[in-house]
Amino acid sequence: MNALVMYDRQTDSLWSHFTGAAINGPFTGTRLEILPAMQTTWERWKELYPDSLVLDKGYRYRSDGYEFYYLRSEAGVIGETRSDDRLYMKEFVLGLLIDGQAKAYAFGDLNEQPVVNDSLAGQELVVTFDPESATGGTFSREVAGLTLTFQPADSPESGSPLMVDNETGSRWLMLTGEAIEGELKGIELKQIPSNYSFWFAWKDWHPSTKLFVRDGLPF
Repeated sequence: MNALVMYDRQTDSLWSHFTGAAINGPFTGTRLEILPAMQTTWERWKELYPDSLVLDKGYRYRSDGYEFYYLRSEAGVIGETRSDDRLYMKEFVLGLLIDGQAKAYAFGDLNEQPVVNDSLAGQELVVTFDPESATGGTFSREVAGLTLTFQPADSPESGSPLMVDNETGSRWLMLTGEAIEGELKGIELKQIPSNYSFWFAWKDWHPSTKLFVRDGLPF
């Protein structure tokens, strides 16, 4: 379903990069642990982690090889597997999968509502988004016995955006989940693994996915 298939050198098992599950070979049925990561611009990353190392692949990143693909109406290589017109098929979404329950957050909605207090599969979470760099974050909002409620905070003109919790008034970096001011300064929210995807891919792999909409009514 338009997803890359990887193999491991030790057993030649085949793995889906979209799910992390082995689909052929000795490890069939085994699922890799999904680790949380951040997909962002180099500029935003440097602001957050100025001493970061970077992988040098021997050439400069001057262009995006998929630039024209974004503009075309085709879905992947083989087309859609399932039809679901709740979103345009190439809308970017931030996808969550927790205990078998899936939910997608469209970039278009997150652009207008960059902090979303939500719950999924019994977990209280906050979804954050930086429109400038198209960077999303997903975190648990349970801290020290409290379930925090977040909203955007005034942020510097340049630099990573901030949010504030209503319970303690602490200020947090939206993209790392770290409290930088207030009662909870120094505490970091637990990051939850998420997936950047086109809508057509996310709903093909997760046909029963919920979809966040800005009025708070999932469908």
